[in-house]
Amino acid sequence: MVVFVMTIDITGQKFGRLVAIERHGRAKNGNALWLCQCCCGNTTIVESYGLRHGTTRSCGCLRSETSSQAIKTNKKTAINIGNKNNLWTADGVPVSSISLSKRNHSGVTGVTYLVDTDSWQARMMVKGRYVLLKSFATFQEAVTARKIVEQQYFGSNLQQNMTEKNPFNL
Repeated sequence: MVVFVMTIDITGQKFGRLVAIERHGRAKNGNALWLCQCCCGNTTIVESYGLRHGTTRSCGCLRSETSSQAIKTNKKTAINIGNKNNLWTADGVPVSSISLSKRNHSGVTGVTYLVDTDSWQARMMVKGRYVLLKSFATFQEAVTARKIVEQQYFGSNLQQNMTEKNPFNL
């Protein structure tokens, strides 16, 4: 049995920031690949399906620009752009390690429930390295382990770090 595959010629057509230059073979899934020129000057190889359905609109420069703009317009991050001290405490601990985020469901910073293992995990990072990353059978065991490590690394400075060095008020 012979199967004929119809190829759509999109040479010269513009899709977002990309202009299709020439056919460049087939992807593993059978979709046609095209060499495209982006308006920023880069060339990239993309599937024609992504071009025609609008899922691929640039070489990646559009995502970079969109992300950059989103960060600049976010009030909480805009005031801290360029100030690396706002992301770390004086002790070298990421602010995110000592402040409770909106995504936290346990109520305790650094303590998470792991559904796949039906256990509680306690973790804490200092100077880019985990000083605590351990699973526990109960919530209370994980909280106790986290509090002990906090006391070891921060002592009485913990509350001061959380109020003075947390510009995001997380």
